[in-house]
Amino acid sequence: MADTDVVVVGAGLAGLVATAELADAGKRVVLVEQEPEASFGGQAWWSFGGLFLVDSPEQRRLRVRDSLELARQDWFGTAGFDRDEDHWPRQWAEAYLQFAAGEKRAWLREQGIGFFPVVGWAERGGYTATGHGNSVPRFHIVWGTGPGIVEPFARRVRAAVDRGLVELRFRHRVTGLVVSGGAVTGVRGEVLEPSDAARGEASSRTGTGEFEIAAQAVVVTSGGIGGNHDMVRRNWPARLGPAPQRLLSGVPAHVDGLMLQATQEAGANVVNADRMWHYTEGIANHSPVWARHGIRILPGPSSLWLDATGTRLPVPLFPGFDTLGTLAHIGRTGYEHTWFVATKKIVEKEFALSGSEQNPDLTGKDVRLLVNRVKAGVSAPVQAFLDRGEDFVTATSLPELVAGMNRITGGAPEIDLATVEHEVVARDREVANVFTKDMQLTAVRGARSYLGDKLIRVAPPHRLLDPEAGPLIAVRLNLLTRKSLGGLETDLSGRVLRPGGEVFPGLYAAGEVSGFGGGGVHGYRSLEGTFLGGCLFSGRVAGRALAAAL
Repeated sequence: MADTDVVVVGAGLAGLVATAELADAGKRVVLVEQEPEASFGGQAWWSFGGLFLVDSPEQRRLRVRDSLELARQDWFGTAGFDRDEDHWPRQWAEAYLQFAAGEKRAWLREQGIGFFPVVGWAERGGYTATGHGNSVPRFHIVWGTGPGIVEPFARRVRAAVDRGLVELRFRHRVTGLVVSGGAVTGVRGEVLEPSDAARGEASSRTGTGEFEIAAQAVVVTSGGIGGNHDMVRRNWPARLGPAPQRLLSGVPAHVDGLMLQATQEAGANVVNADRMWHYTEGIANHSPVWARHGIRILPGPSSLWLDATGTRLPVPLFPGFDTLGTLAHIGRTGYEHTWFVATKKIVEKEFALSGSEQNPDLTGKDVRLLVNRVKAGVSAPVQAFLDRGEDFVTATSLPELVAGMNRITGGAPEIDLATVEHEVVARDREVANVFTKDMQLTAVRGARSYLGDKLIRVAPPHRLLDPEAGPLIAVRLNLLTRKSLGGLETDLSGRVLRPGGEVFPGLYAAGEVSGFGGGGVHGYRSLEGTFLGGCLFSGRVAGRALAAAL
């Protein structure tokens, strides 16, 4: 006899959704998680809470015309599917697009999830209509950010605990799958010693014993590899340049990829392991929670982006346009950092910080604080980085700014003032009239034709050397690990496949460990707002399909 109907491995967002769906269908679930209870909800809790929706009421109120056809054009133009292994990812992409343009918003509203009224425009692309990027704003910010997404599903799971359908086992680290007669029939692992580590902090890996749980099926929802820099480097593709030696972590250390390895060793197929999503605008957290803790700047389009030598990045590698295109370019420069050069006027309008803890107004649903976003002045979280961040320089003149930039890097490489001055002065000349050959300025003016950007996201074009817009601000930008885009290959029911394509009986997967569906629903690149959404969708699919199959 099985100990339970289903074991779900990982109490992140995908695991919570799958568990909630299984419990609602009356199935008994043991949810195992290696971290202490403080980390319930996983990475999603730390997120900014952006969700990709298509033709939403929020878009229509802002006069954004979107459609399933346009979203499909953007998704597939961005994904660049070109492998035999993309068979299931293509199908997952189509299913997710139908979900995002269909019942996704209504389903989330049923959970009690609401949205900030201004829709963000992420990954703007800058290429042709069939190339990478979002043609229109689609980044819907959840009212309550990451915690606001986690809470409804955590509540459903805890309600199922009260009903006797779900058992939560924290500090249970799964190290292997139990396979009998070619089917997965349970999990095994070690019990870790109790830990009082706060959310995101490193917890002990000292074992106190072993465990084994028998089940009719197992759902793996263990997340990605972003906290394991050695694994990130092993999977780093040549198309993104040399594997970086210095990386910041956008996720806690427990996002280690070890369960992905254990599942593969049991006989599951892993595809597209070389596809990954890391950010180029990382800054060292002045108050780190985990090792090498980095925060991402969510930039508006106006900052001048310079490489490590002070040379401007090429078109269309402007802030917020093409994450992986920029990452690949940085790899070819021979250095691993870049610079934003901006004014206070740009920073106060355009610098947002990714993460629930960096957005107390949205996370706390504090309308009084929220009003400050449309007022002049630098927000308190950004000001804290200006005051305490190791990557920031503030100066009243360009020579003083460049001296500060060289001080931060120790002159490795030494930035020549004349190089930066040439870029800044040339750019400033183009601001004098609306006729310009500078495509970044054209993009800025185009962005301000969108009401959402004009209100809270994009500063009016102005000279960087205008003293009325100052002081000048430079930010060293570091590479920041974040998401795996490949993973366990799954069919459209979330069933894990073996090499060769046959179903691995008794084994399902959802969330980042499955490439957010199929082993890589995003292909090579993401449109943003699709990681949390991918966890929601794949967790729901796997939970419902498994409940129907048992």
